[in-house]
Amino acid sequence: MQKTTSLSSMDLNCSPDTMLNREHLLTYIYLLVYILLSSGVILYNKWVLSTKYFNFPYPITLTMIHMGFSGVVAFFLIRVFKVVSPIKMTFQIYATCVIPISAFFASSLWFGNTAYLYISVAFIQMLKSLMPVATFLTAVVCGTDKLRCDVFLNMVLVSVGVVISSYGEIHFNVLGTGYQVMGMFGEALRLVLTQVLLQKKGLTLNPITSLYYIAPCSFVFLFIPWYFLEKPVMEVSQIQFNFWIFFSNALCALALNFSIFLVIGRTGAVTIRVAGVLKDWILIALSTVLFPESVITGLNIIGYAIALCGVVMYNYLKVRDARASQLLIENLPERLELKTEKASDLYDPNDNVHNISGGRNV
Repeated sequence: MQKTTSLSSMDLNCSPDTMLNREHLLTYIYLLVYILLSSGVILYNKWVLSTKYFNFPYPITLTMIHMGFSGVVAFFLIRVFKVVSPIKMTFQIYATCVIPISAFFASSLWFGNTAYLYISVAFIQMLKSLMPVATFLTAVVCGTDKLRCDVFLNMVLVSVGVVISSYGEIHFNVLGTGYQVMGMFGEALRLVLTQVLLQKKGLTLNPITSLYYIAPCSFVFLFIPWYFLEKPVMEVSQIQFNFWIFFSNALCALALNFSIFLVIGRTGAVTIRVAGVLKDWILIALSTVLFPESVITGLNIIGYAIALCGVVMYNYLKVRDARASQLLIENLPERLELKTEKASDLYDPNDNVHNISGGRNV
């Protein structure tokens, strides 16, 4: 009787509602970790690069440290500890896919980190509202998306908001703004190229395999501007090299990549976009506290709020289109079955349905 009672109590403790609550709690923990890591990496980079604080004004060098560290960790995880298996990478795929993606990835990191030298973290987050605009325009130019009136109007709303926010920026810097915009378009090109080049070849890269192939190549691309731009002005005697500072900074950047993968795996891209909006507001508030030179004006807030409305509407349209496409794919086999039932007996309808659905799954 005691055993039966203990077993029944265990069953009650492991009820579906309890398991569901645990899953939700774990998801919220992942989201919190993502927000903290993402905010932490941005603030940490600003602190390291700023001449007023740690005083290491070499963004290319810092980015190369990140890429080198990530590549080494990915190598050990794949080749030594066998955590994941490498994909079948041919020279043609590497030359036509990995190299161009790595080039734009390196440029986006280079330009984005350089912007910290000239403009505040708060203003950078406001400028990042233009990311959907950059991605949409790049996709239209590359032919992966169509120019639609509703999306275009959202892009105009976002752009107007960013212009108002920029007009209200007290410490506006043309060079820093230009670096940030170029970094966003570099990231947009990377995203579009990843969709066009990798997905069409049926390749899927998780964060570990992505870093394994892309980080070393990005390191090589970054070495070229580093050699001509930063190496000649770097004076070893004046550099404050603290191993633990750079190690912890690179470790946070690596952990951020893994947290993004975990959040998307448990929730989806939509949730991480919403979490990104929350993270931006937290960053804007924190940056004004940690970096007193960052001043937010009323026009900054008004402009960013307008841009944010456009970003939210853009995300809604993308989610709606994704759901419509998913419903179409799910209903396609049923429609094909109805058509084959009404068709002639010259072929086997079951075989035809199997071939089409199997081709779409592949």
